[in-house]
Amino acid sequence: MVTNSQLQILSSQLEGELYFDELMKTLYATDASVYRMLPLAVATPKTKADIKSLIQFAKTHKTSLIPRAAGTSLAGQCVGNGIVVDISKHFTRILNINEIEQTVTVQPGVIRDELNNYLKPFGLFFGPNTSTSNRCMIGGMVGNNSSGTTSIQYGATRDKVKELHAVLSDGSETVFSELTTEEFHNKRKLNSTEGTIYKQIYEELSSKEIQQQIKNHFPKPEIHRRNTGYAIDELIKTNLFSGSTTKFNMCKLLSGSEGTLAFTTQITLQLDKRPPTNSIMIAAHFNSIQNCLNAVEPVMSHNLFTCEMMDKTILNLTKHNKTQQENRAFIIDDPEAILMCEVKANTIEDVNTKAQELLKTLESSKLSFANPLLSGDDINKAIELRKAGLGLLGNMIGDKKTAACIEDTAVSIPDLSSYIEEFTALMKTHGQKAVYYAHAGAGELHLRPILNLKKKADVDLFRTITTDVAHLVKKYQGSMSGEHGDGIVRAEFIPLMIGEANYGILKRIKSAFDPNNIFNPGKIVDAFPMDKSLRYKPDRQEPEIETILDFSNTQGILRETEKCNGSGDCRKLPEFGGTMCPSYRATRNEKDTTRARANALREFLTKSDKPNKFNYEELKEVFDLCLSCKACASECPSSVDVASLKAEFQYQYQKANGFKFKDKFFAEFSKYNKIASKYPVLFNGLFQSKFTSTIIKKMLGIHSNRSLPIINKTYVIGNQKTICNDVDVPFSDSTKTVYLFVDEFTNYLEYTIAEDAKFLLETLGYNVLIINNLESGRSYLSKGFLEDAKSIANTNVNYLKDKINSEIPLIGIEPSAILTFKDEYLRLADDKTSAKRIAKHTFLIEEFIQQEIELGHITSDQFTSAHKTIKFHGHCHQKALTNQSSSFDILSLPKNYKVTIIPSGCCGMAGSFGYEKEHYEVSMQIGEQTLFPAIRNASENVIISANGTSCRHQIKDGTQREALHPITILKHALVSEN
Repeated sequence: MVTNSQLQILSSQLEGELYFDELMKTLYATDASVYRMLPLAVATPKTKADIKSLIQFAKTHKTSLIPRAAGTSLAGQCVGNGIVVDISKHFTRILNINEIEQTVTVQPGVIRDELNNYLKPFGLFFGPNTSTSNRCMIGGMVGNNSSGTTSIQYGATRDKVKELHAVLSDGSETVFSELTTEEFHNKRKLNSTEGTIYKQIYEELSSKEIQQQIKNHFPKPEIHRRNTGYAIDELIKTNLFSGSTTKFNMCKLLSGSEGTLAFTTQITLQLDKRPPTNSIMIAAHFNSIQNCLNAVEPVMSHNLFTCEMMDKTILNLTKHNKTQQENRAFIIDDPEAILMCEVKANTIEDVNTKAQELLKTLESSKLSFANPLLSGDDINKAIELRKAGLGLLGNMIGDKKTAACIEDTAVSIPDLSSYIEEFTALMKTHGQKAVYYAHAGAGELHLRPILNLKKKADVDLFRTITTDVAHLVKKYQGSMSGEHGDGIVRAEFIPLMIGEANYGILKRIKSAFDPNNIFNPGKIVDAFPMDKSLRYKPDRQEPEIETILDFSNTQGILRETEKCNGSGDCRKLPEFGGTMCPSYRATRNEKDTTRARANALREFLTKSDKPNKFNYEELKEVFDLCLSCKACASECPSSVDVASLKAEFQYQYQKANGFKFKDKFFAEFSKYNKIASKYPVLFNGLFQSKFTSTIIKKMLGIHSNRSLPIINKTYVIGNQKTICNDVDVPFSDSTKTVYLFVDEFTNYLEYTIAEDAKFLLETLGYNVLIINNLESGRSYLSKGFLEDAKSIANTNVNYLKDKINSEIPLIGIEPSAILTFKDEYLRLADDKTSAKRIAKHTFLIEEFIQQEIELGHITSDQFTSAHKTIKFHGHCHQKALTNQSSSFDILSLPKNYKVTIIPSGCCGMAGSFGYEKEHYEVSMQIGEQTLFPAIRNASENVIISANGTSCRHQIKDGTQREALHPITILKHALVSEN
């Protein structure tokens, strides 16, 4: 048994990091599969020397190494009880590009889409693709032999790997690449592990009888998505064994070997020229799965670049995901399935011709009932809709989920329709209506049964269904593992799929490469049982967890955490857009992902025997850098609401441990600002003085580089405070009345924006009733003081329930404040009916004006014709809960205003987060990713706009530029102002 002292010694020998605390082991116990195995430790090596040290340690102490990249494996490849070796943090360099040979050399932690962004100026790209392409890594793609939507044109990863640098099980380094017959035989003569490997390969595969045995039992060669076991069927096609002109390359074997043979440190890939730029996609709609599949073979005669399928289950799930709602506009009626067929060409004329030919095939088949043509960004939206399929399946409410076990089967295209017909009949015998989606044009559909793996009966069915499907796939000589690999879930079935004799060859090859079985054991050969080591313990007693926030929409907080299926969307980098997850983008640590927070909370809630299951320092650590940006609620396909999870955790943790003074101070921010607003000159003097501000910052734990806000007087109009009450206010029948919520941030820090809003709305003809006697409760929510937040929510709902309706909406200035009415109040308020009604008629002020523009009530004629250029940064909560288009639209209303949205994600401030000294550096790193550079690159005459008070403060501290609220800009653009 390995001891902590031995791990401490290992840690001292590494340049990278080694973790063996409970939190990190917990976070790496799962990947995107159904499996969970607590590792011995987690390593993030920096150098090849680190990897050699890890190999030596594993060999000496009889443990194992489990290589891991993005951790999105669906078959359990990345879980094990040895040391998980995460290459995603340090092995991330693009090393070399050879334009003449069209190759690129990378380290295994380079992200697929990151690589293609780098290659774009060279007119080249790496063809194999996955639905996780904006976070999956080349090392993982090689390990799984990934293929994805582009495989029908560009093949699988195995087809592109030219050379691999690897460390072998004895710690020696080698390079695997193309070999002539002479070079191969010279390798056999080496007195080393490498020599042993080549000797074994030759001994196993040189016999013609063995070669025929392999051909007879391996998947049909025309199925290019085949990843069942080691690819010895590829090796026998080479010059060494078949007399062909194809040189032997061990990379064919290592591609798809799931890290079980060697540890790869460098990869050289063959690239392709970028595809034609002109595209048209036909999204053929079908009334049945069978009609859809019968259409695949005829449409594939058209040299398609994409041929992807989605069934009704996936399509229905997209209705409830904010991001995907925007991507499904092309869907007509209620199809049972859609087949997305894309053609490309170098000219518009050619692509139109190809599209018409394809359309003619579809129409003559009479299988589809609608065939809309998509082009431009509409194609990207449709592709994103399909790519979101895996994550969306995690959105199913309750314990029944789609189980990844048979989702990777591939057959030849002529067999596809018959295979699925038999498969569907088989599923019916098990009471199943499976989900169908993905790569129809490659003969592979991701088929998933819906099971409750918390129940032993369904775990038994999990095995039974997988076994039955394996026999069916074998009948069609298909591949049980098309692109997601064998891992744990399918490795048991390899002897059935390729025959016992061929399986024996695989075992002997594994032994030659790895005689001590240190590389990812339990995968491919000598497999772990497919129905053990599951994420959930079957027939467990579900813990009862009381929360102050209402998680009934997901049947409780535990099931909210269980929505995370590990797809890793939270690991995408800033260059791929969106906001999730700001802290991960800064640190690149798995601990700081949405996935880690959900997984950690799930683990502790289910395994704790404490009365307060939230009372763990590990949970405090994992939530520490969460900015509660809410992006996960919309960008995560599973819509895991980590902002709510964090708020509940903070509340429960503070119940057990008390609270810090600074947290209470920031929570009661408005109370102190109310006092300060009575004496603004005094307090601003204290805040601006270097001596007194230093003392204040130390008292409150504020970083010394952070500026303190300017306090205003309470918002007034003239000399009369305008606290709304129940007195009727007369107004003309032709005037629309609105309640303007002047929140606690605007009220005490930037009341001039409220004045601008009132002036703007009244000038545009609206009757404005001011509410500035209420606060939103945002600061209490951000610090976990949920009882206070709940009291505020109940007060506000009770106050507004008879005031707000379709005729008189509630509008607000500060996104983080007004959007609490649309989000947290639904979890906090006791009067749910009234809270929902208020939420329905609550709008960000930009949204309200945008609607009025669309109704024709506000026109550009009411604004200046002067020319101005504006760059806008949107608040995270706006992006998550509404949209940025409203801000863009109102800023674009003056006819000569040129507006662009900065693709900036989170600004990094997040209320008090960016003030706190322990978070300041991360806060500024987040700002430096996109926002600060975009503003610094803007000329002085460009107006910077941001609608969040924290965002404006962050911009000022990070760039020394003043950012204006969109309402202030629009107010100054009024004709009456000019």
